Amino acid sequence: MFSKILIANRGEIACRVIQTARKLGIATVAVYSDADAHARFVRMADEAWRLGEAPVQDSYLRADRILAIAQASGAQAIHPGYGFLSENQAFAQACADAGVVFIGPPIAAIAAMGSKTAAKQLMEAARVPLVPGYHGDDQTDSLLHTEADAMGYPVLIKASAGGGGKGMRIVTQSADFLDALASCRREAQASFGDDKVLVERYLQKPRHIEIQVFADTQGNTVSLFERDCSVQRRHQKVLEEAPAPGMTLARRQEMGDAACAAARAVGYVGAGTVEFIVEPDGRFYFMEMNTRLQVEHPVTEMITGLDLVEWQLRVAAGEPLPRQQAELTLRGHAIEARVYAEDPDRGFLPATGRLARLVPPPTSAHVRVDTGVSQGDTITPFYDPMIAKLIVWGADREQALARLDAALAAYRVVGVTTNIAFLRRIIGHHAFAHADLDTGLIERHQAVLLPPPPLPDNDTLLMLAAAEVLGKHPHLPDRAGWRANGLQTRTLAWLSGETRLEVAVTYTSTGLLVRLPDGSQEAVSPRRSSDTLTLALTHRRLTGDVLVHGDQRHVFLPHGSRVLTWLDPFAFEADTLHGDTHLKAPMPGRVVAWVAKVGEHVEKGAPLLILEAMKMEHTLVAPAPGQVVEFYYAAGEQVTDGVDLVDFVAD
Repeated sequence: MFSKILIANRGEIACRVIQTARKLGIATVAVYSDADAHARFVRMADEAWRLGEAPVQDSYLRADRILAIAQASGAQAIHPGYGFLSENQAFAQACADAGVVFIGPPIAAIAAMGSKTAAKQLMEAARVPLVPGYHGDDQTDSLLHTEADAMGYPVLIKASAGGGGKGMRIVTQSADFLDALASCRREAQASFGDDKVLVERYLQKPRHIEIQVFADTQGNTVSLFERDCSVQRRHQKVLEEAPAPGMTLARRQEMGDAACAAARAVGYVGAGTVEFIVEPDGRFYFMEMNTRLQVEHPVTEMITGLDLVEWQLRVAAGEPLPRQQAELTLRGHAIEARVYAEDPDRGFLPATGRLARLVPPPTSAHVRVDTGVSQGDTITPFYDPMIAKLIVWGADREQALARLDAALAAYRVVGVTTNIAFLRRIIGHHAFAHADLDTGLIERHQAVLLPPPPLPDNDTLLMLAAAEVLGKHPHLPDRAGWRANGLQTRTLAWLSGETRLEVAVTYTSTGLLVRLPDGSQEAVSPRRSSDTLTLALTHRRLTGDVLVHGDQRHVFLPHGSRVLTWLDPFAFEADTLHGDTHLKAPMPGRVVAWVAKVGEHVEKGAPLLILEAMKMEHTLVAPAPGQVVEFYYAAGEQVTDGVDLVDFVAD
């Protein structure tokens, strides 16, 4: 076994590898960019070395610097995690040339599976079922368009070297094909340095089921069962679970055998995932093989009781697989939710900022939190905005869902917008609860899963009122509201969206009397202890919390959370009717292209400009019918959050 390894990655996966290495008595070397100088994984590692500036091309993609650090630090092996250089054939070869063990598959296997096109050609020869499509080397636009027309719409364009939903578009009609192809090529080039694509028939209501495989250098290959990753947004996984709901023993055996055959066909060694697309009738087709550990590996660990990172280290050190196929069993049900700093109400725009408050749910044998950040850390625009992976286990799916909802409800995040409420709506939706799963679930139920934010309910306002009063008078009931000529009444106000909400609070000898916007009144006796605010009401008790961040008030209740803006009655209110028609950048990024023309009149929702951020393209659209007056940045220019992008005059 190794005595020291270097981890060529960051964030939660770096922390995850460090935990297993520490358990095995292996020293760890972290490498970091300037943006990650004080990150959690840097603090956890036994030693840490600077790579370079924040952009990935100057840090985590610098194979030469990583190898130099490995040799200088005495690391015997490199664990690449996932993403970055984890499936990079040239990096694996450079490790071999330098005498450093690459904790991953053989170079030939990476080469065979690194290209979706080459992988599908190989699987076709091995008689693994494939989705009808074009996987050839001729990449002229006209040929790809002709092939798409021949197979029939809808079709799916995918980056050949891609993954994670980048460089991928669904096209429903021939007229849209070339524009979608151009967008895919740009995104693929930016993400993977390769704009080659493949085109496949887009299956209706498919499920995405993947098989975790492991192989050693002695010729042993096993399947560690399946994961269902059907719940996706823009082809990026949102929820993953194991085992797949409705999976029969016969089909599990059939898919596991096919996955192991695929691994053996390329002489695979180490951890890998064979991904299949599955039709409603159970027919399955090979999609791709990921030659690395997957983001969602913890759900497999939860149902098998195994440490997959430990397996990776042992196999890379030349040891045989710790168990054979007959010794592997699964128990219970596990679900993973990816908690992201993003705003579902604004098209899932990534959110950046300091984590002023970060309190995850309590962990246990049934609840696990894999994270790369701590309270006080900053979510930057340079990397994936994941806060954590929340994984729960239950004796069955119903229990796992209940535990997941409770754990999400217990999360406290202040400083950035998150997708936690969105995740709770998904797992509470009847389609997901009843395992009616397919990759279009979110899109099909978008109106329910992404509703317009409702006005805060009375419980939220009662919590807000009590928190504001306790902030000034923490020892109620006392004489804070006493007046010689009667009781004191205060008006408190907050802003929810553009709606002003007011409550009248009267101090009494026993607590508070709160008059709500609907005219009702509630006697409230508030008490705060630790991170909990408890309100004794007339006929019930209400428990939650309110956290203050500037003028924002974050309200956490069992049924959900809300953010409102405190309206200070003594603050100067500037005139907001300044006639500003500038459309601003919703996040830092790079301008890809102008879609509209200067002077052009467009309708509401018409695309104006394409912005790339975190290697994904986002389209800025017209907020109303009007005219494009001026663009402030040209294609290729970098922009910061909030700068003016387009001068637009509404009709």
